[in-house]
Amino acid sequence: MQFTIHQLEEWKNIVNQIIPNLHHNILLLKGNLGAGKTTFSQFLLKELGSTDEISSPTYSIINEYDTPKGKVYHFDLYRLKSVEEAYDFGIEEYLDNAFLSIIEWPEIYMDELEAYDFHEMSINNTESGREIEFK
Repeated sequence: MQFTIHQLEEWKNIVNQIIPNLHHNILLLKGNLGAGKTTFSQFLLKELGSTDEISSPTYSIINEYDTPKGKVYHFDLYRLKSVEEAYDFGIEEYLDNAFLSIIEWPEIYMDELEAYDFHEMSINNTESGREIEFK
């Protein structure tokens, strides 16, 4: 699925089209700094029914949210220096026990993710907005 957005409010429409197509419990978010990965996650979590305050996990590495369907874990692996750091905080246990895991900057953990089924979404800034691809 491919989308183009020009305004912040358009994320809600994209989220509403993606939710019925989430067949796996892992969603990888790729894109450059400021592309909108966390903004997308905020819209997604609200549509999934979370009433928690949603923020970027950049410094905490992982944020946990409650939804009516179960726990959602939101990871930001940008600051990890090695895959061992992911093992140290128990990433596998989170992935195995989540209704949904959203992983920003998943590149350092990609080899390990081959053991899982996942969706991938890329967000790219353009001159007039953002191009989004969801697989």
